[in-house]
Amino acid sequence: MILKCVIIDDEPLAVKVIENHISQIKELQSVAVFNNAIDSMEYLRENKPDLLFLDLNMPVLDGFSFLESLDDKPMVIITSAHAEHAAKGFDLEVLDYLVKPISLPRFIKAINKAMAKLKNDSKGDSTQEYIFVKVDKKKMKKIYLDEIVLIESLKDYIKIITPKENHIVHKTLSAFTDELSDEKFIRIHRSYTVSIDKIDALEGNSVEIKGKRYVIGRSYLEDVKARILE
Repeated sequence: MILKCVIIDDEPLAVKVIENHISQIKELQSVAVFNNAIDSMEYLRENKPDLLFLDLNMPVLDGFSFLESLDDKPMVIITSAHAEHAAKGFDLEVLDYLVKPISLPRFIKAINKAMAKLKNDSKGDSTQEYIFVKVDKKKMKKIYLDEIVLIESLKDYIKIITPKENHIVHKTLSAFTDELSDEKFIRIHRSYTVSIDKIDALEGNSVEIKGKRYVIGRSYLEDVKARILE
């Protein structure tokens, strides 16, 4: 599925950054750009984009006032230089709030939220859940969650292990685990997060996955046993 994106922002540099981030994710497409909210109104009445990147401080009509005027809103991601307005943004049910300058990793996290929301909103949709990770300076890789066997910590990097291939990603295990579903993944050690569905056996203080044993950290043992056996 391609998510059609509209950008409303009066800062040319900010628009360029967002467009560049969009161009690196093949499931996203920038379909329209406006430098003020008023000019976007006719387009939004006649078209149904999936995702709106909305700046707050704009001439004539600010982002929040514009957002409140919309009857049929797409998913909205606020883009602002001012973090202090985040609470109001979430009160208006925006999907995410990105503070400028917007880094690619933070942008990806917001897009993953959009993908997850689409998945939850699509009744009867059998599309597999997936997440995007940055595997080198420019390449974004789609990884299906049900293919992940385990994630191993390599200090400031992680190794995502799947049956077909492994991926090295510049991210901590804690940060990546926080992005995953608690129902499908569990941290068993300071060095490992595993897919619960891929656990073949539990014995003592270890789990067996595809013929290999992984020790459960002492501080994780009680929670791991409770989750696996529940």
